[in-house]
Amino acid sequence: MQHKNILLTCVFFAGMIACKTTQSPVATTPAAPATVLQPYGPAWAALWQQRSSEYKALCFQAYNIARVRLDESLSQSASQPLAIVTDIDETVLDNSPYTVHTSLKGHGYSEKTWAEWTAKASADTVPGALSFLQYASTKGVHVFYISNRAETERNVTLQNLQRWHFPDADNEHLLLKTSGSGKESRRAQVAQTHKIILLMGDNLGDFAEIFDKQPVDKRTAFTQQSAADFGNRFIVLPNPMYGDWLPAMFEYNYKRRAGEMDSLLKKQLKDY
Repeated sequence: MQHKNILLTCVFFAGMIACKTTQSPVATTPAAPATVLQPYGPAWAALWQQRSSEYKALCFQAYNIARVRLDESLSQSASQPLAIVTDIDETVLDNSPYTVHTSLKGHGYSEKTWAEWTAKASADTVPGALSFLQYASTKGVHVFYISNRAETERNVTLQNLQRWHFPDADNEHLLLKTSGSGKESRRAQVAQTHKIILLMGDNLGDFAEIFDKQPVDKRTAFTQQSAADFGNRFIVLPNPMYGDWLPAMFEYNYKRRAGEMDSLLKKQLKDY
């Protein structure tokens, strides 16, 4: 009988402990941040860029198509030397560590933090970019880098490109932003001496002036009008972290508060 009572007592206390431990603690879950898409969302995009094999596959696909188009151009006669015009960031160099560093701290892009990042000259290569451009160089094709990095970043940008042995990584072939962010005048400068056979970038402004600073609906319309150029003269690389697709949704007004931007972006989402 005594043994039975001891057993019942143990069962009772075990049940009490079990009931206590299965109850969820009250008010221990941290509150969601005031903003979700901005400024924290880009970290999720950077995670995809850094870790997904699908991202790498898309880059390889883009550069495989570029090689086919390059070979086609090489088989045709030309009165000028051939050239490829390429963007740098998220086209040949991967800056996702910068996005991770800033967005996890709740910060967006700033000239100060960006300059701190580029000064390291440590950006890795975008998958497929280096081998493709080196191949193009062996065929006598010149590579021009048209980037909206600032002139103050010229030396570190060349250091980063030269670190990986990108072809034509010199002052003559690096055209950085001078006044506006539009690249048309710089493309025209290259076209004066070369036949541009390919334009490569992650942002539609890397390809044609019609895309510059346009609202979402016009960007969509111009993209549809230019459909035949993508995969032919235009080679697009994936970049979900940043680009004109994002400010187009808040009218390129960078002075808006993060919460206001977040609300505007959420209104663009399709739900059911």
